[in-house]
Amino acid sequence: MTHVKKIQQALGDLPALVMTDAVSIRYACGFHIDDGAAVVARDRAWVITDSRYVEAASAAIRDMEVLCTDRDHSLGRMLGELFAQNGFAGAGALPDRLSHAQWGWLEEAVGVPLVSAGDLLKDLRARKDQEEVDSIVAAQRIAEKALDEVLGLIRPGVTEKEIAAELVYRMYKYGGEGNSFDPIVVTGAKSSMPHGVPGDNVIRDGDFVTMDFGTLYNGYCSDMTRTVAVGHVTDEMRRVYDTVLAAQLAGIEAARPGVPGRDVHNAAAKVIADAGYGQYFGHGFGHSLGLEIHEDPGARPANDRPLPEGAVISAEPGIYLPGRFGVRIEDMLWLHDGGAENLTKAPKELTIL
Repeated sequence: MTHVKKIQQALGDLPALVMTDAVSIRYACGFHIDDGAAVVARDRAWVITDSRYVEAASAAIRDMEVLCTDRDHSLGRMLGELFAQNGFAGAGALPDRLSHAQWGWLEEAVGVPLVSAGDLLKDLRARKDQEEVDSIVAAQRIAEKALDEVLGLIRPGVTEKEIAAELVYRMYKYGGEGNSFDPIVVTGAKSSMPHGVPGDNVIRDGDFVTMDFGTLYNGYCSDMTRTVAVGHVTDEMRRVYDTVLAAQLAGIEAARPGVPGRDVHNAAAKVIADAGYGQYFGHGFGHSLGLEIHEDPGARPANDRPLPEGAVISAEPGIYLPGRFGVRIEDMLWLHDGGAENLTKAPKELTIL
């Protein structure tokens, strides 16, 4: 999918926008290129790639002219020639996607002054269109199918690494393009670590097992977390689980376009605090996601800006009791038509395997 027309409409006074990072290029042209550039002007657009990608790129990309580097025409030289041929007196670049050294190289390559395009692309990417959401949903359905099968493998004696490997294998098997991020699978006392790394820890009777994972489809990420119990739970484990679920539902109820991100977070955090676990919820309610697993804006305490129409955000409160156990439940929400559509269909009531 291309977003050239959206970028062109957002250029304002900029004669062109030049992008060199893989994520921005993909957003513009709908094709993954590791080493290249995209230039979008008011009435034309170009992608520059190399021999590794040019055939596939030419077949896949619409709305942009595909150019190919060679031994005599480096990326920098082709950018310079492109700018000279079209008489661009300047261009915008993305300050959050370029290091200081990369900015200097790019400005020298195009041969004209670069100015900051600010949050131009970030703001566009925050508002997902139907095609983008369809890709996120497709990725989520793949992840859910993998989870359905893996739940049958969770039992005492199995390791965290084995469960993580089974999730990854099945997401690939059912059409995923790769991991959205390295999967988190933690059991027992390790479930109190929000970003614990799967290890050789063995699942035991009475453990919580937390699985946070996702896959890619058309380059777009899915993200979900489910916490399940093995054998039995204590009264406190059930109370914590029910509190996290209630907090998530409260946050989902508060989430809609135009509501500040912190208000969504606070709706969930209040439930956890009222239950006496406020100090054990240390992260935000959720983050945006799309071509990257963590995007802006987020439903977090520091975000006082209204969440935009079209944003896809995670809904993932948790309670983490150090050295004992933890619970997190995560869905994905699409904020549109005045509300929040839950894109996640996997059951989330307490499951005891």
